[in-house]
Amino acid sequence: MQISVTPDVFKLAQVFTISRGSRTEAKVLTVRVEDEGHVGWGECVPYARYDETLESVTAEIEALSGRLDRQALYDLLPAGAARFGVDAALWDLECKKAGKRAWELAGLPKPGPEITAYTLSLATPAEMQAQAAKNAHRPLLKIKLGTPDDMARLEAVRAGAPKSTIIVDANEGWSAEVYADLAPHLVRLGVALVEQPLPAGEDEALIGMERPVPVCADESAHDCSSLPKLKGKYDVVNIKLDKTGGLTEALKLREAALAEGYKVMVGCMVGSSLAMAPATLVAQGAMITDLDGPLLLAEDRDTPLLFDDRGVHPPEAALWG
Repeated sequence: MQISVTPDVFKLAQVFTISRGSRTEAKVLTVRVEDEGHVGWGECVPYARYDETLESVTAEIEALSGRLDRQALYDLLPAGAARFGVDAALWDLECKKAGKRAWELAGLPKPGPEITAYTLSLATPAEMQAQAAKNAHRPLLKIKLGTPDDMARLEAVRAGAPKSTIIVDANEGWSAEVYADLAPHLVRLGVALVEQPLPAGEDEALIGMERPVPVCADESAHDCSSLPKLKGKYDVVNIKLDKTGGLTEALKLREAALAEGYKVMVGCMVGSSLAMAPATLVAQGAMITDLDGPLLLAEDRDTPLLFDDRGVHPPEAALWG
């Protein structure tokens, strides 16, 4: 069994900005696992918020040796981008060896399309209104907030897309006081969900707070071990495979979160269709699907995911799984 990892860069269709900064390209790692004449592949996106770099994640993957399966991998690597890349490649390899699709191996029903959010880049209110108007045909829009001018931006987006459902992502940019002040306006403007309003280390303030709009844990939720810390603070758990460390853990987290009464959101980093492909299985029946990474790119993988009026479709076997 041979494992290799290479960096890839995908240009974005336009500059993408959140409260932490701007980017013009998506830098990802492509992982390949070769065994018995078959090659499985996957993609991961190292994330600086979790002290990951292209170099550090590459080193984690290159340190692996010998024969691996998905269970052994979970004993060797922690949750994070490195494990996701290898886990995805092992799933793909197993599918190719067995001649079956990933959903069959996972014992899941055949997946279908899910409506996905489309993320508007952080900009001036006027620019965001223009972005919203351009994408007003989309049923679900996501707004990156976490600035002193959030209300103006939110009002502008609603004016630009009066019929779309809106979710907002504060990226840990609010305080408890700011959230409490904004909550009535979020209701008034028809916001369906708020992602991570408070910093992960300060979210105790959410306990006992009125939450007229469901609050979703993002930076506070990683894998199954995160669930006990979310109790009383959140209504929804955002499952991102780069955080769970792969499809294997993501499916466990979805089952555990639903069993504990949470609703589920399935999100992504900015990456290609290869990174989104495993997440489409987790997204089946989710409250919110946010797998728009490929829609933000100027270029994508061969045999990319299909996006149409019904949403994001599961991958073709030629792409993954």
